[in-house]
Amino acid sequence: MSQNSRWSVVIPAYNEEAFLPATLDCFFAQTAERPKLVLVDNRSTDATRELMDRTAASHPGRNITILSDGRPGKINALETAIKTLDTEFAAFWDADTIYPEAYLQRAEAIFDGGENVAAAFAFGVYSDAGAFDAWFTKKKGAFAAALLRNQGHTGGYGHAFRVSALKAAGGYSAKLWPFMVADHEIVNRVRKQGEIRYSADHYCVTSARRDDRGRVDWTLRERLLYNATPASRHDWFFYEFLKPRFEARKFFNSNLRDRDWENDAE
Repeated sequence: MSQNSRWSVVIPAYNEEAFLPATLDCFFAQTAERPKLVLVDNRSTDATRELMDRTAASHPGRNITILSDGRPGKINALETAIKTLDTEFAAFWDADTIYPEAYLQRAEAIFDGGENVAAAFAFGVYSDAGAFDAWFTKKKGAFAAALLRNQGHTGGYGHAFRVSALKAAGGYSAKLWPFMVADHEIVNRVRKQGEIRYSADHYCVTSARRDDRGRVDWTLRERLLYNATPASRHDWFFYEFLKPRFEARKFFNSNLRDRDWENDAE
């Protein structure tokens, strides 16, 4: 285990030079004790890797690891990062998301609330945390999480895991699940290692640029069926129902690199 912190923060990035600096500022502002930073360049073609290198050089006293994974797809970058984790907890951040200063401390409080807590998830809001729509989003999410305890109610930008539980579940893996909604599928595996917990006070501010993802998102019918399927039947839902449908539609995780919302196909 790391002697400096209970935490690692993993940030995978593909062509995020415009957004990554703000997210890195959030990392260095965290009130948790000196978390480890793991940056993964997923074959960027802009200055993302140079930005990562400059960040490490300008913080020589911090524990910063920079990795590269040339296989297209965020899931591959995450798999590479997980292999290096040696802390008790790991938070997975998106490179275009804003995290409050107490983000890791709030997650740590959730983990410390029970020995069997495998994951502490944060809700994503699109505005200042004090705004009504943000308050409503957090309250609505907390209600849904209390009602349906063993499934995902937030995106991968808000995931934090007990590392031992994450690794025992197989982690993010293209071999186990190379498709879209990997942030929901992994919940199905991690929940078997312990509790998935949320808090209405635990949140991050996500980027609105990803709102229009219809080409690579699951359908309303699939989403409703996920919510209606008991946790005991989620293996069936993902691996017998959803997998062949996603294969037929070619809904692979690597499709996110197309970035239709930016008109910037790879």
